[in-house]
Amino acid sequence: MKNTVYIYTRDLKRIFTNWAMIIIVLTLMILPSFYAWFNIKASWDPYGRTEGIAIAVTSEDEGSTIRGQHVNVGKDIIATLKKNKTLGWTFVSKEKADHGVKYGDYYASIVIPKDFSQKLGTVLQDRLEKPVIIYKVNEKINAVAPKITSKGASSLTQQISEKFVKTANGAIFSVFNELGITLQRDLPTIQQVEQRIFELENRLPEIKKVINKANDTTQKAGAIVSKAQAALPEVERLTADGAQMTQQLNTFLTKSDEVLKTAEPTINETLQRVQQRALGVQELKNQLMEKDIAPAEVSAAAEQLKVQLTKQIADTGEILTLLTDLNALSQQKVLSPVINDVKNVNGLLEQQLSDVNDLQQQTKNGDAPDPSVLEKFSSRTDQAVSKLNTLTNSYSSTIVPAVEQAIKEAKDKTATANSLLEEANKSMPDVSNVLSKTASGILLGQQELAKITKDFPRIEQNVHNIADKIREFQRKENIEDIINLLKNDVQKESDFFAKPVLLKEERLYPIPNYGSAMSPFYTTLCLWVGALLLVSILSVEVADEERFKSYEVYLGRLLTFLSIALVQAFIVTLGDLFLIKTYVVDKVPFIFLGLLCSFVFMTIVYTLVAIFGNAGKAMAIVLLVLQLSAAGGTFPIQVVPAFFQALNPFLPFTYAISMMREVVGGMLADIVRKDVTVLLCIWLGVLLVGIFLHKPLSKTSAKLTKKARESKLIH
Repeated sequence: MKNTVYIYTRDLKRIFTNWAMIIIVLTLMILPSFYAWFNIKASWDPYGRTEGIAIAVTSEDEGSTIRGQHVNVGKDIIATLKKNKTLGWTFVSKEKADHGVKYGDYYASIVIPKDFSQKLGTVLQDRLEKPVIIYKVNEKINAVAPKITSKGASSLTQQISEKFVKTANGAIFSVFNELGITLQRDLPTIQQVEQRIFELENRLPEIKKVINKANDTTQKAGAIVSKAQAALPEVERLTADGAQMTQQLNTFLTKSDEVLKTAEPTINETLQRVQQRALGVQELKNQLMEKDIAPAEVSAAAEQLKVQLTKQIADTGEILTLLTDLNALSQQKVLSPVINDVKNVNGLLEQQLSDVNDLQQQTKNGDAPDPSVLEKFSSRTDQAVSKLNTLTNSYSSTIVPAVEQAIKEAKDKTATANSLLEEANKSMPDVSNVLSKTASGILLGQQELAKITKDFPRIEQNVHNIADKIREFQRKENIEDIINLLKNDVQKESDFFAKPVLLKEERLYPIPNYGSAMSPFYTTLCLWVGALLLVSILSVEVADEERFKSYEVYLGRLLTFLSIALVQAFIVTLGDLFLIKTYVVDKVPFIFLGLLCSFVFMTIVYTLVAIFGNAGKAMAIVLLVLQLSAAGGTFPIQVVPAFFQALNPFLPFTYAISMMREVVGGMLADIVRKDVTVLLCIWLGVLLVGIFLHKPLSKTSAKLTKKARESKLIH
């Protein structure tokens, strides 16, 4: 050990007594820092300066006339983009856009075709055509720019879709609302038609009796026939009006079929939102179930749970309202099982909210929560998640067919009512003919009465058929249910269908800029580069090493390299913090962990060169290249090929970058302890290899180096 210290102190003395050596060593200490600082500063905020990425925009939209109003969506898009500064939108002709993208003047182009507005308007026609926006990108200019421009194009189409859906739904639901009001206003007329037909049916036996006894009671028969004839014009008018009205309703429902079907994805999206929130509640539940949890932590978790559960209860309430309205139109009540399942989930959520209120009240004064309440809450949370998973998984096989059947039955109801009233209207001339013949029979005598008696059974059967169909319709359906479904809040429904799901982002460890987020990678990388510079400039050999034991030479010169490497780390970490103002939450640990990284890296690189000579330098460079790809410094390790994923756990960079990221974003002590432990184990393993294998392996590599130097090409 004495000789090891001697070699180390002699190295320091030689450095400090030679001004040229001082300059070289100072340069080696500072130079690696520039590698980190320049790269961090260059990538400081690339996604905040995207206004310089040029995208050519061209609108050839000729516009269209929709319901008597001229619209030009392409023109509106251009006006919107002129106010948008997120990207470098440039408005040029199509020819200039194509040429510019091809030759690199623009990274991408967006062209709105001539028929864009026209195809958007087909939503109100029988034949739907989706409009297309043409997006061209030159991917050879830059690897990242196409991702940014693609995001801009996607955001543009999403904004157009949301605005169009909201506008179109508003118009459609306005028509729904008007029709519902009209039906409600004319409901007494429809009911009067039904009443008149039933009245006519009830009078048929009386009319038949009059015909049979016409010869004996002509005076009585004449009075009855006159009364029926007086009422007949009113019945004819009412049936004609009712038939026309139900025909309009049927046509409307047929044209609005696609709009009604939007209920299906709305239910699915809301269910998925409730399911995701339920999983979040389950995670918070797991925290509550931890042993020795503090009352304050229980209270804080309970407050988050109240917010999530309140949102879930509101979402399931919306689903119940929509399903109940649709189920009212179904004769077989096909949505009842689904409604019961959603009610069960809603009930569990309300019980969970009650449990959370109890827990919060119990911990208000610092008391521990009641285990029985925790157990009930845990059980109900798991039940709610299970039921929501079942509902979501059975959506396509159960809920969608049920919704479609309810919509179909709504159309069938209206078609049935229309058919009944049309038949009634067609039968009115026959009834009128009977009454007329009856009146004539009274005047003309028994001969005409015989003809009337012959025709009466057929007419009687027609009236009974119409009445029976009306009664069947009333027994199965209620037209007031249709009216209630159509009379909804137009603004709320259009807003809901345009954007049924809102995204709330919560950043756990916010880092204000991209450069700071990349500082763990570039700082770690520069420390390895610094180690490579040292072994490239300074010699790992001791001139009079035959005086010392092999391990003394190894350790003595290692101390010299480690001293310089630690200064390198100190300079780069301080520069990160105070020179380029990198965002770091835990500044002091950042410096010490940087020193640890340099300590481990220098030992690895020095040992490779001390044992294998120039070949060791090549090994250190190869190891650097592998770590750049497999340590997860830039891309998540999950997206790289399997070979690099397999290497990841065995590389020092993996743990060095991980612990540096912790102190930059906000340190979790257990992660840092794990990473430090692994790095120290790697360091200890390398140190033992250097101590015990330096002598046998360095002799072999020395022969190779000596032979190579005979070529006069390497030093």
